Amino acid sequence: MASEELAKKLQRRLMLEMSTEDAADPIAANNNYLEVGAGDPEEKPATSNADTELSAKLTRRLGINDGTTAPKQAKVFNPYTEFKEFTRKQIKDMEKMFKLYDSGKDGFIDLMELKLMMEKLGAPQTHIGLKNMIKEVDEDFDGKLNFREFLLIFHKAAAGELEEDSGLMALARLSEIDVSSEGVQGAKHFFEAKVQALTTGSKFEAEIIAEKEQRKRMEEDRKQRRAAFKELKAAFM
Repeated sequence: MASEELAKKLQRRLMLEMSTEDAADPIAANNNYLEVGAGDPEEKPATSNADTELSAKLTRRLGINDGTTAPKQAKVFNPYTEFKEFTRKQIKDMEKMFKLYDSGKDGFIDLMELKLMMEKLGAPQTHIGLKNMIKEVDEDFDGKLNFREFLLIFHKAAAGELEEDSGLMALARLSEIDVSSEGVQGAKHFFEAKVQALTTGSKFEAEIIAEKEQRKRMEEDRKQRRAAFKELKAAFM
């Protein structure tokens, strides 16, 4: 039933589009009428391309509803696989910093939020300077930074692709993200490290195991504290 209703709605929409086009161009409408009425097999209506496209969309939609066609899957951004030069800790530190200045909690750092960030970092920028900072890594041209574009700042800084006196370099330098203990090739500072494809598989695996062990220890500590509290409580009952 749902498929039939969808088909009827799309057919009605096509008819409305054809009516609108005919009303806007009476000459084209008359030509369409003559072509269809004449029954000439060599002539095609002006709406044939739109009709074919709409039919293809309708067929795909009906297939998705029936379960015979798989819907298109959106590409999921994974910072750990795309930015392999960074450790899990570095990426998590960058994510914390991003969320800290994403005051709107919408997943973006806009112009005003970037302005506040640079002021707090001690490197205030002009309005034009802020726009240029966003423009340099704004891949989707929406005038704000998403998390992937935010990571690009540090990626470009580590690769030596930023001007020394640029706002983005100042942002990266003044951030608290450092690789003194876990950085690329043990560099003392983030910008001394060069972007290289390391053995990320074993590195990430070790980090994941370490995180699991830490959570396990924390859970055991909580259990021990609860048990001690229960014993203490029982002693006073």
